[in-house]
Amino acid sequence: MPGGQVIYTDTRAWGKVEKPLFYAALGLTGKPDYLIQKDNQIIPVEVKSGNAPEAPYDSHIFQLASYCLLVEKNYGKRPPYGIIHYENKDFSIRYTKELETALIELIADMREDDFKKEVERSHQQPSRCKRCGYQNRCEESLV
Repeated sequence: MPGGQVIYTDTRAWGKVEKPLFYAALGLTGKPDYLIQKDNQIIPVEVKSGNAPEAPYDSHIFQLASYCLLVEKNYGKRPPYGIIHYENKDFSIRYTKELETALIELIADMREDDFKKEVERSHQQPSRCKRCGYQNRCEESLV
């Protein structure tokens, strides 16, 4: 964890769970594991169980980017980066305009998929299929 003051947490270990952050324009809601205030900046930290992959998964990066966007919209301060914490390694992810644009495009694509009758599977990971709520109806299930 970066040095600084914990101003938000979504872990019961620290006490009462905070209310979610919300950005109405995108219909985006999220609860970062931690928000750390350091040097007049607010840094989101997402904690993942297990050992780190060689590089963070895109889904983890976009989750963290969502928290960066939510921090900016709820606190009026744009985080320069966020941290993905695994058991054995941390990744600092710069919150660039390019990442923000890619996030907004991804959210738009997801909203568009809400209206489709069929959406193609977006991964090659059987473990994700095992945990999916649509597995019993999916014609593309990997398990």
